[in-house]
Amino acid sequence: MEYGFVDCHCHISAREFEEDLEDVIQRTREAGVKTLVAVTEEAREFDRVLQLQERYPDLVAPCFGIHPLQGGEGPTQRSVKPQELDAALPQFFKHRERLVAIGEIGLDFTPWCAPTQQDRDGQMDVFIKQLNIAKELDLPVNVHSRSAAKVVIATMREQGVSRALLHNFAGKPAVALEGVKAGFLFSFPPAVCRNQQRDKLIKQIPLEHICLETDSPALGLDKHVRNEPCNIVLSCRYIADVKGLSSQTVQLITAQNARRLFPKVDAHLQYTCF
Repeated sequence: MEYGFVDCHCHISAREFEEDLEDVIQRTREAGVKTLVAVTEEAREFDRVLQLQERYPDLVAPCFGIHPLQGGEGPTQRSVKPQELDAALPQFFKHRERLVAIGEIGLDFTPWCAPTQQDRDGQMDVFIKQLNIAKELDLPVNVHSRSAAKVVIATMREQGVSRALLHNFAGKPAVALEGVKAGFLFSFPPAVCRNQQRDKLIKQIPLEHICLETDSPALGLDKHVRNEPCNIVLSCRYIADVKGLSSQTVQLITAQNARRLFPKVDAHLQYTCF
């Protein structure tokens, strides 16, 4: 008896899945995925992720969050403005019972996305406000931290946040271990299989602090091919290889970690025979 996979960070509400969603969901189930922790980046996604929960109540576990970058992909991306969160605030509280976490939130200090101190200050304002929402609603946070890992972890500790997933974490091992001390968890998508840059990081983070994710439709094995939740098996196998463990062990422990971090998804996690 084992738990199935828990994809702790995916964008199943993304437009990339609209045309063949049923096929994507079928492949997800066939791969043994039992729960999709479905994050959002903009307020306009909130309704969509709730609709998906209604359509797949045994699979989709919704999160609400305002990402630190807004405005689409590529050169149009910019730092979030505090008023963009303010306009969405009522939705967090209206749907509080249906949410399993607040996310995707965080900081992204990549120079071309946050070139000024004003940009970084705006991101920090939105981040802290959403951390406070999570505390008020007694929910964990699902966190983005690009070029800002140390600041993100320090900020969450200062704000008294104890339950957090740092997704696609790429910071230094010493910074990650500060997060481990704070009780935070870390997840890795299939993209880690592309190179060995994060092997040292994965080796040093205890398995009890690791979850699995796909971040689909992004961060797949091939950057030019749409990623799907079924590819979570790739993350599992890679982490198992790096740590010298069986894939079954990594699958079981990461699913247990997910239950501990996201207690409201417990209903989605079923024992299943393999």
